Amino acid sequence: MPVFQAPTRDTRFVVNELINLESYGHLPGFEVATRDLTDSVIEEAGRFVNEVIAPLNLSGDREGCTRHPDGSVTTPKGFKEAYARYVEAGWGTLAAPEALGGQGLPHVMGFMMEEYLASANQAFAMYPGLANGAISALVSKGSPDQQARYLPKMISGHWLGTMNLTEPHCGTDLGLIRTRAEPQGNGTYAISGTKIFISAGDHDLCENIIHLVLAKTPGAPESSKGISLFIVPKFLVNDNGTLGARNAVSVGSIEHKMGIHGNATCVMNYDGATGWLVGEENKGLAAMFIMMNAARLGVGIQGLAQAEASYQNAVAYALERRQGRALTGPAEPQQKADPIIVHPDVRRMLMDARTFIEGMRALCTWGALQVDLSHKAATEEERQAADDLISLLTPVIKGYGTDMGYKTATDMQQVWGGHGYIAENGMDQFVRDARIAMIYEGANGIQAMDLVGRKLAQNGGRAIQLLFKTIDEECATSESADPAVALVAERLAKASGHLKAATLWFMQNAMADRNALGAGAYAYMTLTGVVSLGLMWLKTAKVASASLAATTDDKQFYEAKLLCAKHWALRFAPNAGALRYEVEAGAETIMGLPAEAFAA
Repeated sequence: MPVFQAPTRDTRFVVNELINLESYGHLPGFEVATRDLTDSVIEEAGRFVNEVIAPLNLSGDREGCTRHPDGSVTTPKGFKEAYARYVEAGWGTLAAPEALGGQGLPHVMGFMMEEYLASANQAFAMYPGLANGAISALVSKGSPDQQARYLPKMISGHWLGTMNLTEPHCGTDLGLIRTRAEPQGNGTYAISGTKIFISAGDHDLCENIIHLVLAKTPGAPESSKGISLFIVPKFLVNDNGTLGARNAVSVGSIEHKMGIHGNATCVMNYDGATGWLVGEENKGLAAMFIMMNAARLGVGIQGLAQAEASYQNAVAYALERRQGRALTGPAEPQQKADPIIVHPDVRRMLMDARTFIEGMRALCTWGALQVDLSHKAATEEERQAADDLISLLTPVIKGYGTDMGYKTATDMQQVWGGHGYIAENGMDQFVRDARIAMIYEGANGIQAMDLVGRKLAQNGGRAIQLLFKTIDEECATSESADPAVALVAERLAKASGHLKAATLWFMQNAMADRNALGAGAYAYMTLTGVVSLGLMWLKTAKVASASLAATTDDKQFYEAKLLCAKHWALRFAPNAGALRYEVEAGAETIMGLPAEAFAA
């Protein structure tokens, strides 16, 4: 039976010491986030997922969801009861606006809960997680009536939401959608079409599901400029807030998937369903990106989450499994063999995992802080800077975070050897669940193209220049007697230099050869991920070194932080040069073969 314990100690370090959330108490929305409160929330959230959510992960994977003859869908045993406890405790309201029934805490605390839920049970976490994207779109683009009608119950968790984007014939190219919205003359539209891959499309967890559906109105442009967004509830909502008739939306089937079996990924059929336009007609793309950006950050957290869960199980196994002897001589001579954790190759995988996990947790939390500051910082300049940073890093957090999350899950399965390949031990589920995160909410190749094709050039490259400035300033203030801090600063400066060179190469070559941009995009995204992780490790090394100099409390914790920071410098940072040269290789070999030659 797989194990999981929420990493509350590391979360408290990141929240209290690394980003020092309490220091922002002078800003609106931060004043209630005292250290006592955040510590309490973190510990209680950890206890909740450990006791209520994690025990359903393996059983939910084995059982899956069921579509019944009447079209209704039920979730695995225990999910409905666990979700009721989740709603009752108010966990989904942490970072939601107080005016809409939320607790008004910073997004930092909401991201923490997303990570814990996804580590404990990714399939379960997706039910409230998908609603977050829908809520974000309605907060930004919904009319006052729509916000009043839907948001309070969505935020409370009594209703959930979905994002209906993809259709059978088109994936990322949403300009090709065929779902139609016919105006009915009374402010409503009749929505007809089929959507696929709809996570949490139907289930038995809550009273109502608010679908946000992309469709085209009559005469709309056939490109993405003709997309509109519609609210299509499973049950119509009366003016007094009660539920009315069932809408003409149904589940055609549940997708048979590699993983996340406990989440109902549905084919959704809309047969003249009643819908309401969100925002302006033909302006659905902007609303879609609000949903997608919220979802992409959440998916990046899923990469971190599966890495954490698989790492915990690999460590437990490595400490118990005995095989062979330490290369320096028997570690436990009284035993017939040593635990496999004595072997350098096992340690290599575990240290790579821990360095990614703790660095990524810091990056996601720092990113959540930028989300908060983009709305709450004291000056327009500060708000703009925060928005620039999180906009730039969203595809990196999603792409690099899920790539590395999947790699970590497979490495942790490798620690188990042949036993990791046996389903009853549960390591395969982490691999299978982690795999989807690289694909949905925009496959990682799309994330790379979003980064280099849109984010780099926006506002004259303002965001990437700000990232470079942030890194340069962090490195410049890293004079320290601690050799670990000095090493991380030195290697981060070099890695950032490679990122600057790759950026300049794009500027000089991409306009002349657009394929060169596409050919180097993935390497550039990965390079940005390596450097961003390094920024977090330099910040962490400084805090850990100062803590060790000031106190002997929790010495082992801070020493481990410094060792992981050094591991990034020695084992992750060297990849930056190779990734830069991959970018600079251009498109010659990638685009050189005629299309038909691939089948030869």
